[in-house]
Amino acid sequence: MKLATELAEALRMAVQALAANKLRAGLTTLGIVIGVATVTLMGTAIEGLNRSFLQSVSKIGADVLFVDRMDWFIESREVWLRMQKRPPIDLAAARALAREAGFALAVAPVARANLPVTYQNRRSSRVFIIGTTEDYQQTAGVRVSLGRFLSAADVAGGRPVCVIGTEVATNLLRHDPPLGSRLKIGGRTFEVVGVLERQGTFLGAFSLDNQIILPLSTFVGAFQSRPELQIQVKVGNMAGLEDAREELRQAMRRVRGLAPGEPDDFSINQQQQFVRVFQQVGGTIAAVGLFITGLSLFVGGIGIMNIMFVSVAERTREIGIRKAVGAKRRAILMQFLLEAAAICLMGGLLALAVAWPLTWIIQQFLPAALSLRVAGLALAVAAFTGLVSGFLPAWRAARLDPVEALRAE
Repeated sequence: MKLATELAEALRMAVQALAANKLRAGLTTLGIVIGVATVTLMGTAIEGLNRSFLQSVSKIGADVLFVDRMDWFIESREVWLRMQKRPPIDLAAARALAREAGFALAVAPVARANLPVTYQNRRSSRVFIIGTTEDYQQTAGVRVSLGRFLSAADVAGGRPVCVIGTEVATNLLRHDPPLGSRLKIGGRTFEVVGVLERQGTFLGAFSLDNQIILPLSTFVGAFQSRPELQIQVKVGNMAGLEDAREELRQAMRRVRGLAPGEPDDFSINQQQQFVRVFQQVGGTIAAVGLFITGLSLFVGGIGIMNIMFVSVAERTREIGIRKAVGAKRRAILMQFLLEAAAICLMGGLLALAVAWPLTWIIQQFLPAALSLRVAGLALAVAAFTGLVSGFLPAWRAARLDPVEALRAE
């Protein structure tokens, strides 16, 4: 109870001291404002990038494995050259793997191309064309907002039908009803049977809505007779993902006819690889940002320390009187520590007032989010800076000899 009373008294006196020196306190906060604003903007940028990245990567599917000829992320040029020599994954391998992968919920071979698409007198030069099967709806997690997705009959019969993304519907069809419309893709005519729900972008760069999905058999017959495929395998059980990965690896080795001891001539990729690489890059960005903000806060903290030393020197007689009437060292220490922390908290609040509109401006160009967690962290950093910067002046004030302090002019 006594400590609480001393703390309340110290806080009251710190506020009174700041009120008596408004201009000096205001000027002192400028260094802290710059430092805390830097911390806040760095935190908002990292928070926004994290949210944007996780939203993008979640579209890949955590329970989906991707069989490719090469790894998504390659460590060196030597590894890349070695992987380039691997034979492509073809239709025969995809069909054989579909028979072998009895543990999977869905297996979808995927071929891709960029082709011009026309509708009446309107043309789009580069649309992402996907050739696949009906299982792609499960492996890719796409949903249809209008019409239907590809059927097994479409794939088996090689029908000239397609499912389009919202961007294709908006740019090419505009106000015309999508279902039943006929698009020309690479010179071939396809009937629209469905429109996908809006998916947004992947990693902020690649639009997932500027795509057209065709039956794989139609894609092969019209555009690429021997496409290089990716095979998407939906496991459906996150707990058994690693077991499913190993089972898929063994099945793929049998399909590729690899002898025991031979290295894999394929790669099994998954969402976690993106997360791992992003964490490494994000860690580097955060380290550089912390170094920059640390310098800003260090400069601001030195300014706070100097002002507090001046304040102690000016109020030496006041400290002597307080000690003469029974104030303990810890009461004097708390008074000046709280004064320094209060100055920094004022700077922190001003920094948040500056960072909020700046964050809104940044959001127009880059993902950024000023969350309560980031704001709380900024204020905590400000208070901590005040306590560290004010400790030496407060310690000197607490250790002043009361007799010598009373003699001060």
